[in-house]
Amino acid sequence: MNNTIEEITSELNRARCVAIFCHARPDGDALGSGLALCLALERAGKTAYMCCEDAPPEKFAFLPEMQRVNRQIPNAEYDLLVSVDCADSARMGVFSKFYNKFKKNTINIDHHISNDGYGKLNYVIDCSASCEIMTDILLKAGFEITKEIADLLMLGLTTDSGNFTHQDVTENTFKVAGYLRSKGADVNKINYYTNVRQPKARALLFGRVMSCIRFCLDEKLAFIVISEKDMKELGADRSLTEGFVDFPLTVDDVEVAASLLEYKSGQYKVSLRSKGRVNVNSVAVSFGGGGHVLASGCMLFGELEEVIERLTRAVSLNL
Repeated sequence: MNNTIEEITSELNRARCVAIFCHARPDGDALGSGLALCLALERAGKTAYMCCEDAPPEKFAFLPEMQRVNRQIPNAEYDLLVSVDCADSARMGVFSKFYNKFKKNTINIDHHISNDGYGKLNYVIDCSASCEIMTDILLKAGFEITKEIADLLMLGLTTDSGNFTHQDVTENTFKVAGYLRSKGADVNKINYYTNVRQPKARALLFGRVMSCIRFCLDEKLAFIVISEKDMKELGADRSLTEGFVDFPLTVDDVEVAASLLEYKSGQYKVSLRSKGRVNVNSVAVSFGGGGHVLASGCMLFGELEEVIERLTRAVSLNL
């Protein structure tokens, strides 16, 4: 059950030392919302740390605040833990046990409809990005939004909304973006580093992966496979594959795109995207994952062809 924004902001204002967690393999929304909260708490005179199992992707390094992400929990006397942009506590990876066993209050701030309310206090709103929610929380809490904080929030807002093109973009999304721009958010710079600039390794990997798109279910379902072998040969890491899944969805007749990112032999991180006809959250949930109606994910184990067959069957039941 959701708490009110007043209950959430009251806890944030009362806290003295806070640890903030996001999901492993972080994206712009996870990092933006977590670091924005971290900076805002510090400006309010509190001690705050941002923690993530994985380092931020290199493409976000243009924001100096990314250097503040801790991959281990700093030794401190915490009186509050906050998770951001994390649909379930397991996605925090190595930090999930610490979060779940914490005896004092925990807050869960998220925008995924599959979130089951695992925090002691929960504020889960179905919208374009966790940064959209975080902006409202910071304002309601009376925290100052500096240019640095505005940049972080705009990073999450633009990346998770597909540059304001996704179906969950609302009037409030643009209202929040307008406010962040008024506080100095550099939209041009953020767009360049997140959507335009790319290293050579990513360009080569993208070309190789997209040249092997597989179509199923009368071309309504498209698969791309990102293998460990290809990444190693081209000198690319997993962080460079963000956004790959969106390309097959641009093909005529394709209703669902699925990206299979090989973690190790027999283990694939599955990202699903839909044009609207298929609820891919239902597909992901059937495999223990989740997310949004139009964008979800899960982890699958097995041989590649077996994984593709299982996903094809699950999508066919939702077409």
